[in-house]
Parts: sequence; C-alpha cells; structure tokens
Amino acid sequence: MSSAPGSGSGSSELIRIVSRSSPMALAQVERVRTELAALRPGIRTEVVPVTTSGDRWMGDLSKLGGKGAFTKEVDAALLAGEADLAVHCIKDVPADRPLPAGTVFAAYLKRDDIRDAVIHPGGLTLDEMPAGTRIGTSSVRRVAQLAITHPQLECVPMRGNANRRLEKLEAGDCDALLLAVSGLERIGRTDRISEILPVDTMCPPIGAGVLGLQCREDDTETIEAVAGLGDADVWKEISAERMLLHVLQGHCNSPIAGYAKAERDGRLSLRARVFSPDGKTVLDAHEWAGPLDPATLGTSVAVALLRQGAREVIDTIPH
Repeated sequence: MSSAPGSGSGSSELIRIVSRSSPMALAQVERVRTELAALRPGIRTEVVPVTTSGDRWMGDLSKLGGKGAFTKEVDAALLAGEADLAVHCIKDVPADRPLPAGTVFAAYLKRDDIRDAVIHPGGLTLDEMPAGTRIGTSSVRRVAQLAITHPQLECVPMRGNANRRLEKLEAGDCDALLLAVSGLERIGRTDRISEILPVDTMCPPIGAGVLGLQCREDDTETIEAVAGLGDADVWKEISAERMLLHVLQGHCNSPIAGYAKAERDGRLSLRARVFSPDGKTVLDAHEWAGPLDPATLGTSVAVALLRQGAREVIDTIPH
C-alpha cells in the first residue's frame, strides 16, 4: 500500500488497483472499491488501467500463450510497484503454472452465479433453435458440451469482451451467444438473457464467478487491508478447483470444466469433467472431501480423471 502523496500522519492510505480497461474489468474493480470503502473507510483507491495483449488480440488465444495473455501486463504492473492490487477473474488465471513469483492471492470475493446464459434476439432457448443456428463462442468448454447436448447447432468463433460480443450479435455475426451470467450481471445486461443453463447441461469453467485479489507477497499492509473482503467458503472451493487444474496440467484449449461446493455443514464437494473438443469423449468425477483439505480433494478428483484417460484427451489437443 502506498501512502497518499504528501500525506502527513493520520491521513488516508492509498491502494492503487491495476485493471484491464474493458467495461467488465472496470465493473469488477468498482465492486472491490465499494466493498473496501465499506470495510475500511480510511483507505482511498485509484485505478491504474492497462490494455493486455489478450484484449488487443482477436485471434486464437493459444497462439498468444493462452490465458496468461489477459494477466501478464497486470502482473508486470504489480511487480514493478506501479500498482498495489490486481483484480482477476479466477477463471482467466492459468493454474497449470504457479502465480508469478513474488505475488499471492490475498482474498477471493463471495462467489457470483457460475452458470452460462443463452442470448437470442428472439428469446429462443437452445432446445427451440432450428438446426444450423450459429452460436457465437470461442470457448472449447462450451463447444464440447454443445456438441453433446445440441449437435444440430453450429458454433462460430467469437472473441472480445461481453459488450463487444453483444455488438457482434446485433451485427449478425452469429444468431445467438453463450455468456457467463455473472459477467452479464456485472455490466447490467441480464435483460438480454433468453435462458440460463443448468450446470448439468453446461458445466462451468474452473474458477467461475470468482474475483481474486492479487498483491505482492511482501506487501503485508495491502494484504491485511483487503483480506477481510475474502470469503472462507470460496477460498476452499477455489483451492480445490485450482489444484485439480494444476494436477491435470490443463491449458487454455483444454475442455475442462468443474466446480467445488462448500456446504453449510462444512463439507466440500468437487465435480469435474474433461471433454474431447468434439464432445465424443466425456470423463466425469465427483467426490466429497469429508476430512480432506481442499487441495487434497482437488488432487483426488484429478487422479480419478487421469485414471479414466484425461491425460491422453488433454495432450491430443493442440495448444
């Protein structure tokens, strides 16, 4: 945490929050600023916007080195001391490699909706759409699962932030979209939803609906300031989910889906699925932790999937 410029004793502290400059990212930062203002009124915040290579690039993400394309510049600003805090969608943070050395997650915020939504200008559900309807999505996870449940629909590549995708839909680049409910909530566009898909139909990505607060690990002041925003149940869920992804060594082109759920009685479960891109191979594992710690649960579910052949499925997909 930096002291406010020219501050004397007793003046407010300043936390500089680095963020991607998309409307979604800025909405996420506003949530953090609002929650932090309520928890620690003495702290001031300011936003340090960056445009990442992932935001600039409209091609296949794997050509840029995968999901890290959205986090690299943000990490650099944090490590260079140009900012004190980064806000990340956990689903965009690679788990097949550790966080950049010198950084940690100080908190995971309370989880938003983890489901996917269908957006169709005529309000149709997936079941009502005629064969050949073009669904705009570049998510291998969504493409694989649509191939299983609605093989008559056609997926067309669609990148860009949620606002940009909605514009492409209006322009006729596709007939319908699949977007995360939580993202539509953040940009105030839930009015566009035709159907919300149950997790049995469209299993979410690892880390769905969760914002993580990343700090430099030696910045104990900022860590202590934001730790109180964290949710203990979400910490368990994300610890299990990210360990699963780490053990599977999934990359951004791997159709891996799953979610952990912390129950009120303290029990923790983890459901995970691995698909081939065409949806013809589906591996499934679901375990309860009992006394296991979250990381052990994540490892156990990953091993169950590896026993079913997950390594071969993941390794045959180019990335």
